[in-house]
Amino acid sequence: MRLVAKRAGFILSLLVCALGVGASHARADGTPPPTVIADGVQIGSVDVGGMSADQATAAVQQAYFARVVLHVGHRGVSVSPHHFHTFVPVGPAVQTALTAAADTTVRITPTVDTRLVAKWVKTLAGKTYRAPVAGAVILRHSRPVLTHAHPGRKLRPFPTRMLIRDAIVGGTRTVILAPLKKLTPTAAKAAPVIVIHRGSNRLYLYKGVRLLRVFPVATGQAAWPTPLGHFQIVVKQKNPWWFPPTQDSWAAGAKPVPPGPGNPLGTRWMGLSAPGVGIHGTDEPWSIGHSESHGCIRMQVPSAEWLFNRVRVGTPVFIIPS
Repeated sequence: MRLVAKRAGFILSLLVCALGVGASHARADGTPPPTVIADGVQIGSVDVGGMSADQATAAVQQAYFARVVLHVGHRGVSVSPHHFHTFVPVGPAVQTALTAAADTTVRITPTVDTRLVAKWVKTLAGKTYRAPVAGAVILRHSRPVLTHAHPGRKLRPFPTRMLIRDAIVGGTRTVILAPLKKLTPTAAKAAPVIVIHRGSNRLYLYKGVRLLRVFPVATGQAAWPTPLGHFQIVVKQKNPWWFPPTQDSWAAGAKPVPPGPGNPLGTRWMGLSAPGVGIHGTDEPWSIGHSESHGCIRMQVPSAEWLFNRVRVGTPVFIIPS
């Protein structure tokens, strides 16, 4: 008898549980839940009115897991929300929508791993970074010209992360215009520029594009011509020593000369990026205006001292044939 009673009680409890479960999915008036969601009902940003539970589930997943598209300048990139371990509680939202009144919105709150978003944005910032290009000095028609500088850009990480997160959480998929910071380049300043006309033995000093002074100079003999091209001043020395170039036959047997009146370099030396070539004074003032040097550019000592005080290491030097 006790065993029969226990079995009867167990069966009764199962019936009660079954009735309870059925009641939880029924309407308040005891009618079964609808199989179609009422008109005008939204789950987050998705209109699911008139849909079945399966259709609503598919629509919400399609909207919230659609790829996020960004434009960085003229470059388009996209990323899947799955990349950020996005979780969207679709099931509970659809069950709520089935019993919701018409024209209501069921809230849904996706979660995103913000650390993964930050990591992805950092990588994107590195790939889309564009350095600014500073203005430069070029020679055109024997005169210096300052070229235009070009700005650079870099992605602004924090607002980009927020835009991506908001797009995923909100279920919206308009193209995101990634916020960029403009990088201003260094403009080409009105700095000194030297142009040496080898054929006419003249040195022109410009400040930017404005001509300041013209000096007669001596350039290289036919056997040791002054090199042509674009160089720059790499070293400046006051009262330099002169050391004979051991590789040149004309200096064979010569001894180093200390600073003083008989120094072949005068009192100032401005060495160029052309090996062994520089602008300097001279102890042979009669050579100025002629092709008399062994490749260097000679100036009168006062002129070399004046120029020395107005140029710097890095000053561009153009040597042209005319």
